[in-house]
Amino acid sequence: MNRQTKTAEVIPEADTAFRPLKLSGLEPLVITPESNFINVGERTNVAGSKKFLRLIKEEKYEEALSVARDQVEGGAQILDVNMDDGLIDGKEAMVKFLNLIVAEPDIARIPIMIDSSKWEIIEAGLQVVQGKCVVNSISLKEGEKEFLSQAKKIKRYGAAVVVMAFDEKGQADNYERRIEIAKRSYDLLTQKAGFPPEDIILDLNIFPVGTGMEEHRRNAVDYIEATRWARQNLPHVSLSGGVSNVSFSFRGNDPVREAMHSVFLYHAIQAGMNMGIVNPSLLEVYDNIPQELLEHVEDVILNRREDATERLLHFAETVTGTQKVQKTDLSWRDKPLQERITHALVKGIDAFIEQDVEEARRQAEKPLEVIEGPLMTGMNVVGDLFGSGKMFLPQVVKSARVMKKAVAYLLPYIEEEKLANPSGRSRENAGKILLATVKGDVHDIGKNIVSVVLACNNYEIIDLGVMVPPQKIIETAKAENVDAIGLSGLITPSLDEMVFLAKEMERQQFSVPLLIGGATTSKAHTAVKIDPQYQHAVVHIHDASRAVTVVGDLLKEKSASKFKADLKTEYDHFRKNFLKRSTRKSYLSIEEARKNKFIIDWENSLLIPPNKTGIQIIEDLDLKKLEKYIDWTPFFRSWDLHGRFPEILQNEKVGTQASALFHDAQELLEKVVEEKLLQAKAVFGIFPANSINDDDIELVSSETSREKKSILRTLRQQLKKHEGKPNFALADFIAPKESGRQDHLGLFCVSTGFGTEELAKKFETKHDDYNSIMIKALADRLAEAFAEYLHERVRKDYWGYALEENLSNEELIKEHYKGIRPAPGYPACPDHLEKKTIWELLKVEENIGVKLTESLAMWPAASVSGYYFSHPEARYFGVGKIKEDQVQDFARRKEISFEEAEKWLRPNIAD
Repeated sequence: MNRQTKTAEVIPEADTAFRPLKLSGLEPLVITPESNFINVGERTNVAGSKKFLRLIKEEKYEEALSVARDQVEGGAQILDVNMDDGLIDGKEAMVKFLNLIVAEPDIARIPIMIDSSKWEIIEAGLQVVQGKCVVNSISLKEGEKEFLSQAKKIKRYGAAVVVMAFDEKGQADNYERRIEIAKRSYDLLTQKAGFPPEDIILDLNIFPVGTGMEEHRRNAVDYIEATRWARQNLPHVSLSGGVSNVSFSFRGNDPVREAMHSVFLYHAIQAGMNMGIVNPSLLEVYDNIPQELLEHVEDVILNRREDATERLLHFAETVTGTQKVQKTDLSWRDKPLQERITHALVKGIDAFIEQDVEEARRQAEKPLEVIEGPLMTGMNVVGDLFGSGKMFLPQVVKSARVMKKAVAYLLPYIEEEKLANPSGRSRENAGKILLATVKGDVHDIGKNIVSVVLACNNYEIIDLGVMVPPQKIIETAKAENVDAIGLSGLITPSLDEMVFLAKEMERQQFSVPLLIGGATTSKAHTAVKIDPQYQHAVVHIHDASRAVTVVGDLLKEKSASKFKADLKTEYDHFRKNFLKRSTRKSYLSIEEARKNKFIIDWENSLLIPPNKTGIQIIEDLDLKKLEKYIDWTPFFRSWDLHGRFPEILQNEKVGTQASALFHDAQELLEKVVEEKLLQAKAVFGIFPANSINDDDIELVSSETSREKKSILRTLRQQLKKHEGKPNFALADFIAPKESGRQDHLGLFCVSTGFGTEELAKKFETKHDDYNSIMIKALADRLAEAFAEYLHERVRKDYWGYALEENLSNEELIKEHYKGIRPAPGYPACPDHLEKKTIWELLKVEENIGVKLTESLAMWPAASVSGYYFSHPEARYFGVGKIKEDQVQDFARRKEISFEEAEKWLRPNIAD
């Protein structure tokens, strides 16, 4: 059964189909048999990180959050939090840290593993954690009564649980004891505690091998065999463990440890292990382990020889580092034609492709056969490598560049052959896909990557571009008889456009699948808002790597109907569970929330007047000034390479490709800067301001000789907080008018997008999607860098409230500066309507040419706008869900209809 069909499979009452483990932070994590290995980040464990332990002991919780953030950015899919230390009040520390995580969306998006040996700490964590978490752990060491009592409480809290292979006699240290305890625990949980079997995670104890002790020789083999037994005999469970334990006896020799972890995982995953704790920096790619080292390590892990440990110990003395040789020779040019074409496609080398394609054309009866034969054979290899995780998006896009160049070379010959033989056969493709960024939205990097990936897999792509009206999408889909429609969007109004299109497709009796993607979209929104509007298949595509598999499953003749039915069932279940969860949260009325506002001592606050007020314009900033302000981490993320810069360049899994991508980006950036291919413009101003009516900010600007007053409307958190926690609104950070203090607020808009579209089109005409996407990604990074650069200038010069500031770029990225720079459409101010106030006050379009679309997206796309707050107690936060009474209040304050307010605030309205 294929990957996506299994993921969406309907779960009947009987145990005949796998039930996936479903966890969640702000985002869902569904673990199926086809999921890649799920890595648990352990650096937020006081026993796993000396730095984290020190920060918790010193109560530097804000700094400790950076450890959690590093884990998430480094690829952790679950975050293990453990506060078990004799010098720490574990219960208090657990609650405080988990509460802080809730306010950090970039951390809180992944599920939490509450890890403790003390039940009171686990339960305290369960009472505050959001989403569906994992408890680590319970066991039978205190007997069945305590085991069942804890399990029932965990079930009541709605969490999954890690069960250790430990009973009244002690830890399981051989195969028989492992399966005995696993079976007993499973039966007790499912039969007496009523625990869902899919929420059980068995940790069957990973112990060291290669210690020299006879009783340790089978440690790895016993774990692997017990895992295989559990997978076959205990339906629906997950299998986990601490991988680094296996190499404990080789501490200090990282190359050997890396190889041991990779070999162990390779065999354990095949046996059924699907999650665990492993440091990605101590993990070598299995295929890249030198053959001699691989043989010695596998002898130990698999216990294949009596003298395996002695041989590895001796061999380890010769392994002091890894030597990776980069081949730059052209020996591949001596290989047969098909191998040369495949090599060129896989490696993204276009220097010889026309030469090789011409040779293939001369050998073929018709030029079309070259595409359907050698080229598609090579692209199939690309697809297989990408699907198995051995190639990454930037490489695939380079492969597409080679493919397009080859096809472009062949097109004149194909057209000539058509004229000579009008009844000849046309090239067959896997399907026709229409892609579009919806009306009002201008962002298309992700859509373009999906387009390239699908084209590489022989799909015909009709890309309508950006800001596409719904009627054009409908009309084109009909005229072209497409097999699927893909919609992309980045800003929140795009979500409504997608709902409207789904309704329209239903009204006009479409039956083709509808694909949903983009930064603002989610499985939750797709399932709750879009899927109910269209009776045929609707599916959220989280990233480009899933697009090929999902589209393939949707269009397969034999299995598509079952896959679509399973999708509908899965989304229906997800929708019901989501709506149930949303009813559990408590909210305050807007009046109650205002009473719990954030209080600043304005009487004793130092309010520094700006050095320059009014509007300032930067016509053409030297791009060279922005290079040092670039945050490269999101750049790699846009190419589906996840990890923090610069560490990602040394990452064992993606480091090589990340380094190559970074090199290409540096080359193009140098060209852009030297030749001034992009133009950077900005307009900003600092205005007298005071908060009024609790949630509004009044700004005073001058038009000729008279003053003009403008009002910014802010939104307030309404989720019921723990005692002592305020409900924030941005207006809280501006001095109230009744305080008698004059405060100020800054507004800005920067853009580095002028010239981007023209450059992208030039690359596209040369069949170079790689650099077309690259220039847009670089323009986005430069825009964010410009925003950072200008904010620093405002803090230190134009406003001057942080004269002594001296921060590194890393500190700027981590927002260690005084004050904040929130932006409309983002968590602290999700209302895009306030962009209109910025545009009106700063005359943005007249001054620098940046326009707002009807959905209030900025054009050019590589633009950033927002506010400057100077008070040292101002902080970033998320408004989160709000209630209908605040929507009504907002409509009244904005003097718009309730329907109009609801349209712009809908993603934030609590169901």
